[in-house]
Amino acid sequence: MRAALALAARGLGRVWPNPAVGCVLVSADGRVLSRGWTAPGGRPHAERIALERAGDAAQGAVAYVTLEPCSHHGKEPPCADALIAAGVSRVVVAMEDPDTRVNGRGVQRLREAGIRVDVGLFEDEARDLNLGFVLNRTQGRPLVTLKIASTLDGRVALSSGVSKWITGPQARAAGQMLRADHDAIAVGSGTVLADDPALTCRLPGLEDRSPVRVILDSRARLPADSVLARTARDTPVWLYSAPGVGAGPLEALGVRVVPTEPDGDSGRPCVRAVLADLARSGITRLLVEGGPRLHAAFLEAGVVDRIVWFRSPSLVGGDGLSCVAPLALASLAGRPFFELVRTHPVGTDRVEHYAGARVSRRQPPLWE
Repeated sequence: MRAALALAARGLGRVWPNPAVGCVLVSADGRVLSRGWTAPGGRPHAERIALERAGDAAQGAVAYVTLEPCSHHGKEPPCADALIAAGVSRVVVAMEDPDTRVNGRGVQRLREAGIRVDVGLFEDEARDLNLGFVLNRTQGRPLVTLKIASTLDGRVALSSGVSKWITGPQARAAGQMLRADHDAIAVGSGTVLADDPALTCRLPGLEDRSPVRVILDSRARLPADSVLARTARDTPVWLYSAPGVGAGPLEALGVRVVPTEPDGDSGRPCVRAVLADLARSGITRLLVEGGPRLHAAFLEAGVVDRIVWFRSPSLVGGDGLSCVAPLALASLAGRPFFELVRTHPVGTDRVEHYAGARVSRRQPPLWE
């Protein structure tokens, strides 16, 4: 199952709207027969890939699967039926599928066919890996990871706005890897207008892992000659703006414009409404890489599940730009709280991984 979890992690950022699943087939005498993980785009599923690779040797084998095999007919037949037809003797499942179309039915179908099924091996690790899929199915929103690169005193730029470069090349490369294993990346209008970013994954060999690029801009100010607009047909760009805002030129370039009600008096698109639309569109993992105001908006909405904080061993001082805009807290009791899960050096910098109370764990994932 450890191997299956490591295989499943290969699909993060590539398999949405499906979960990232790993499967290992083992013979009765303990030999690994084959391995499989969810293919890009979500199909074929991990079980089908492993079964095809094993061929007739799958007869009597034990299948270790990180998520309950599906039991419903989608774009391909149920994986539970494929395991039954292959003649496996036992299936070990890390966690049940929270999708209402499955949710125990896959396990039931296998048991009714006379196959022994054990559920719960490394369940916490499997849930952590696929938390985005779980939240999509149970709460109607994706997993939200906040990415911050700052100085020791939490500053992301000088008072003049200069921010290149706060962290070193190794930390920036690690940040690019975060883009590769998330389905979408979000920024606000301030970042777009100030930096004209591409928001793609630029690591050699991983250029095809670029996420959907999401912009929260109530006034649809994305310039038609910006990098994002000019490349919208190559890598999707979804713009969330206020209803009634004219964005015809951007739509003509391939930008998907989504009218979104504003969040109270702020005027910015409602974070929860944006997340709901992303979930309906199949997004399971969102990386928030915007500026201080966007960070504050997601924190105020109470939807940040993880923080990945790259911290440079340097100081800017109180006149620098803070990594989070004012939260207008009435008391200390209302402050967002996160648990430090792990920390390690990245070049000359250090990265700190935090998790919200609902998802915090003290041990690193088995697949890392």
